[in-house]
Amino acid sequence: MTDVTTTRNRMTIGIDLGDRFSQFWVLDGSGETLEEGRLTMTEGAFRQRFESSARAQIAIEAGTHSPWVYALLTELGHEVLVANPRKLRMIFKSDSKNDRLDAEKLARVARMDPKLLSPIEHRGQSTRMDLAVARARDTLVAARTRMVNHVRGCLKSFAIRLPKCSTRTFPQRVAGTVPKELRPALVPVLRMIDELTARIVASEKRIEQLSKERYPETTLLRQVNGVGAVTAFTFVLTLEEPRRFKCSRSVGAYLGLRPKQRQSGARDPELRITKAGDQDVRRLLVQSAQYMLGPFGADSDLRRFGLALAARGGKSAKRRAVVALARKLSVLLHRLWLTGEVYEPLRNAARRKTCSAAIA
Repeated sequence: MTDVTTTRNRMTIGIDLGDRFSQFWVLDGSGETLEEGRLTMTEGAFRQRFESSARAQIAIEAGTHSPWVYALLTELGHEVLVANPRKLRMIFKSDSKNDRLDAEKLARVARMDPKLLSPIEHRGQSTRMDLAVARARDTLVAARTRMVNHVRGCLKSFAIRLPKCSTRTFPQRVAGTVPKELRPALVPVLRMIDELTARIVASEKRIEQLSKERYPETTLLRQVNGVGAVTAFTFVLTLEEPRRFKCSRSVGAYLGLRPKQRQSGARDPELRITKAGDQDVRRLLVQSAQYMLGPFGADSDLRRFGLALAARGGKSAKRRAVVALARKLSVLLHRLWLTGEVYEPLRNAARRKTCSAAIA
């Protein structure tokens, strides 16, 4: 009885996190406003305001600053709920949106029912630091791709079409093709592409080292043809704990690879995927699926599944097959991670063959 009374009388606080300032709104146990105000986005300001405060339930939205704010407020003894902003349409799609009102809405929703916030859990600090290596590599790859496209586009406008080649050998292959008049403009770009390639290789070696030292489970995932060190590493660090998913099938939905639903009565249209999860993992899984369906993909149940979908025809059949295969791949990787099984590429095909032979 005391616990229930304490819960009812406990304060609820909503904090709208900004880049330089944050707005907070404090409600008492009956839902009346006790205080509202603004804080600078520094650890010292948050510690000064909430260190001596009575234990409260605090709601914040996931964002750039939410990891360190969550860690600090939890350290100070508060119960912190990190809301999924995609689920709070009353805030991010409001036609009367401002920081002050957003803080109040967070507080009132948290007080009414915390489940309405669809709270998420932040990864541990060491995991986020290791994941930063993969994020930095992705940034370098994106910068290199943009530069390669710039060089190709620039030369194409002068009727010079460059041959196909790997990104790593691009500067060497192209250097002799660049006209004398364009060399002052493009040679520095080619040198930068070379430098970025060296940095990317160093990042990939670091990922290999971290995988071997801290995340040996990535070896299980790399059994699957088309799943490399970067994909396995990013997948493991993003999910962090495989047992938090009740079943492997829910991983696809968690990563935003399931179709949206808008069913009403007899109407159930086919919609695009939600894209609600981590976009980096989703992109890497799609790239792995594309490799599996490509000319170098090894024969497997996954490849046969994807090719069967792509063969149905239609304008977007191949694209949908790739996404479906990426979703199926995410389920398989989680299952391998959870069970530690040896991957059998044609396991289902062998079962069907055995069953057919038994029937015959």
